[in-house]
Amino acid sequence: MAIVKATAGAIRVAAEHLREGRLVAFPTETVYGLGGDATNGKAVAAIFEAKGRPRFNPLIVHFADISGARMHAEFTPLGLRLAEAFWPGPLTLVLKRRAESDLCDLVSAGLETIAIRVPDHPIAQALLEAAVRPLAAPSANKSGRVSPTQANHVQMDLGDRVGLILDGGPTAHGLESTIIDATGEAPILLRTGAVPAETIEVVLGQTINRAVDAGDKPLSPGQLASHYAPEAKVRLGATDVQEGEALLAFGSNVPAAAGPMINLSATGDLIEAAANLFAALRTLDQSGTKRIAVMPIPEQGLGEGINDRLRRAATPR
Repeated sequence: MAIVKATAGAIRVAAEHLREGRLVAFPTETVYGLGGDATNGKAVAAIFEAKGRPRFNPLIVHFADISGARMHAEFTPLGLRLAEAFWPGPLTLVLKRRAESDLCDLVSAGLETIAIRVPDHPIAQALLEAAVRPLAAPSANKSGRVSPTQANHVQMDLGDRVGLILDGGPTAHGLESTIIDATGEAPILLRTGAVPAETIEVVLGQTINRAVDAGDKPLSPGQLASHYAPEAKVRLGATDVQEGEALLAFGSNVPAAAGPMINLSATGDLIEAAANLFAALRTLDQSGTKRIAVMPIPEQGLGEGINDRLRRAATPR
């Protein structure tokens, strides 16, 4: 598997890979995605196999624009409002699938809905336009592990399971897309992410309901209890560092740590912390530590998405 700089020529080669049913990893504004032709059953099955992903866990399908998305999904008035406000961007909508859609059934994991978005990244956009087809693209990592925000993260996780990795540098947001169920009149938050819930509520002028625990039947990606997990055990809400622990810090009031330490944001900036989260977890995990202590992070704005990922990373597995 080769990591190649995402030049115009490399993007054309990657698009040919996709049209022929092979997998390509590429950057989005959130994390790196493992892309396959969403209309090709073998390609979609290869995504699940490469990640070791349970087949009951649906995938997000990426489109170049809203017109392409409307060919496959039944947009409600709520869905249209959200798409017009946040696309292209890190918001995924769950909508009913059109009966005439030629998307592979496996992307929906047996559900009557599909999860869709239009990414806001020049490389992702160029690849979608060159491939001339929608791309199923979950995060390009082993299922349940820490999401990749750099091309080398993909290579470390997936090895030769993907034919080509387009390198576009570190991703901007560092958190996956926010996912909203827009099948009805009231929005339901299925996954916190790069668009804070408060921002969506301001745009809509209404409160977003939170989804109940999906258990082992997720309605969208990112709902499994144990997810985004390093090999090391994770201890949340840490105000001290115990012997043998690495520290994932936040803010300026950092406890003394004898072992490895990374501060997500010394100034307490949640945007910076979100962008650094997954890379920091990977770096601490690779230090050889068996436990990672995580300092408290405010449960507001992007902090809600950061804490969601950390709680899932800390869930026993």
